[in-house]
Amino acid sequence: MNRQIQISIRGILLGSLVATAAAVTPAKATDGYFQVGFGARQSATGGAGVADSRDAMAQSLNPAGIAGLDRQMQIGGAIFMPYRGYDATGAGFVTGGSVDSGKNFFVMPNFAYIHPLDADSTLGFTVYGNGGMNTSYANMANPACGPGSGVFCGGAAGVDLMQAFISADYARRFGSLKIGIAPTMAVQLFKATGLGAFSAFSADPANLTNNGYDVSIGAGLRGGIEWEAMPGLRFGLSAQTKMYMSRFDKYAGLFAGRGSFDIPASITAGVAFDPTEDFTLMLDYQHIFYGDVPAISNSTTAAAPFGSAGGPGFGWTDLDVFKVGAEWRANDTWTFRAGYAYSENPISAAHVTMNILAPGVTQHHFTAGAAYKISERDTIEFSGMYVPSSTVSGIEMTPGGPNPGRSITLNMHQVQLLASWTRKF
Repeated sequence: MNRQIQISIRGILLGSLVATAAAVTPAKATDGYFQVGFGARQSATGGAGVADSRDAMAQSLNPAGIAGLDRQMQIGGAIFMPYRGYDATGAGFVTGGSVDSGKNFFVMPNFAYIHPLDADSTLGFTVYGNGGMNTSYANMANPACGPGSGVFCGGAAGVDLMQAFISADYARRFGSLKIGIAPTMAVQLFKATGLGAFSAFSADPANLTNNGYDVSIGAGLRGGIEWEAMPGLRFGLSAQTKMYMSRFDKYAGLFAGRGSFDIPASITAGVAFDPTEDFTLMLDYQHIFYGDVPAISNSTTAAAPFGSAGGPGFGWTDLDVFKVGAEWRANDTWTFRAGYAYSENPISAAHVTMNILAPGVTQHHFTAGAAYKISERDTIEFSGMYVPSSTVSGIEMTPGGPNPGRSITLNMHQVQLLASWTRKF
């Protein structure tokens, strides 16, 4: 027992280190700005699996799922490569032509640990990047800026939003029903550059742009259930409350509500079916409530100043996501997985100009992966995701109003590779 406690403490300390790394790593995502899945298994099955929990990272999707699982620790990391930018035709305010963002390579860590208390109750701890968005446009020539330069006439431009979740989980099994609850702390980092041209339209110009990174801390609650209706058929439901976050004071003149930037709530429902003992099919539906966060959902053309209660946001709407995955446990050593996820586009044609900073327009996500059992205690897993290019086009909206003579098309495609190691105790 003492040895188990010592391992648990080491696991939690290691998780804390990973939490720090996650908080300073630009965690990206593709369902708006949320990740499709967390860990190698979910990332390989298109993010599906709310009704089929089999590893420690399952608690990030459904806190109920870890009840009944073996004591284990999982450490993983992803290499994420988003390629994003825009094309602008006609004369206007932003830099014209084909413009691509820099910084196309990011590393995202994740960590999970679960510890059974008895045959039916389990404690868990997990740390992962929930999502984020990054753009980095060089200080390029722009004829519309007079003596100035840059996409928005303020020099090098872009944003960097990073979100990490640190979650403690308690799950219990009652016969065929599992229930879990996970109080969750969230940490955000944010900075914006190159937006000085909007100073005259801000309620707090000194806290609009170029103020370096600011930190926001908050918390919320995640919970879930998993029910085995009959052998080989399971249903799952999980939900996350809004994460109520402290304000980004350094950007009180940018985000609506004097720097308020809460993390939206979400809900996921799904089913898992085993046509044979070694093969599982999964189907999930997720709804993300972006519309409940003014800094994200307020219209980019709102009449109030940036940073005010009714000030401009990014014009994002709620998002529906559909995920399907399959897992084949081929033998005692190898497991193979594949999946697909489709997400609606949260950005409409009316809001393309401000979303040059946050072009979260991807929709189709193709995933695959495998697990290799090295020994009775150790397993390595890997997955890959390819996201083909998606676009949204609309007319330019300048600080002075709409410019029907210019068309802007946002674009993004992505590649992700992920590996993890699981140790059972």
